[in-house]
Amino acid sequence: MRHRRRHGWILLAAALVAAPAGARTIYRCVRGDSVSLATAAEPGSRCKAREVPDDAATLPNLWGNLGVVQGSLYERQQDGRTVYSTRNLPGSTRVFGFTVRTPPGSPAHVGLGEVGVPQLDRYASQFRAAAKATGVADAWLRAIAHAESGFDARALSPKGAQGVMQLMPDVAREYGVTDPFASGESIRAGAKRLQALKRRYRNDLSLVAAAYNAGTGAVARYGGVPPYAETQAYVAKVQALYARYQVALEGKPAER
Repeated sequence: MRHRRRHGWILLAAALVAAPAGARTIYRCVRGDSVSLATAAEPGSRCKAREVPDDAATLPNLWGNLGVVQGSLYERQQDGRTVYSTRNLPGSTRVFGFTVRTPPGSPAHVGLGEVGVPQLDRYASQFRAAAKATGVADAWLRAIAHAESGFDARALSPKGAQGVMQLMPDVAREYGVTDPFASGESIRAGAKRLQALKRRYRNDLSLVAAAYNAGTGAVARYGGVPPYAETQAYVAKVQALYARYQVALEGKPAER
């Protein structure tokens, strides 16, 4: 980032939302004149723990009001467990990039909003069948459906995306959909689309989500997740939902 004070305040989505319901602990870590947020105290930084409620829309403002700032969420191993941080420490792996706007007086992360709890009863057999047929994780399929339509089979976006998986008409036709509002057809086609994107981007789920939201052309044009606030917020939300569904379905950490 170009800002000297690197206030990284993504909700640490993949880590925090996968924790048990209730309060979470976020560490605000200061090193020199830079600030980061992490799920554990950072070695070499002055860190202060903050307990926050299990409500993404009411997180306290830990970073100040700097307008729009871009950054990245990183994952690393520390003391035998996985830690997420907005600082790139040695041994870290980048999970995804983010863009956050902090209007004066507004503490919420505008992209993530209300993530919501896993809805395991929605089209469960259809998601399992599509996952088995394509090799795309059941939890990932559900995360996309949750973010796209809230599992509404009759959903229709202003841009024309249709059904549970919010497929555009040309994409639906490409994958043999005859009724875009039939949940089974939409889920099967969405799974095939995600399978193709995973192959294209070598299982980089950030790019898969970005392409599903903004298109492969936009990802190619920018060489990664496009700098669209909507798309970066979408990627963060899907990653958060994926972690939640992975834990709910299997009790295991989400794959990267």
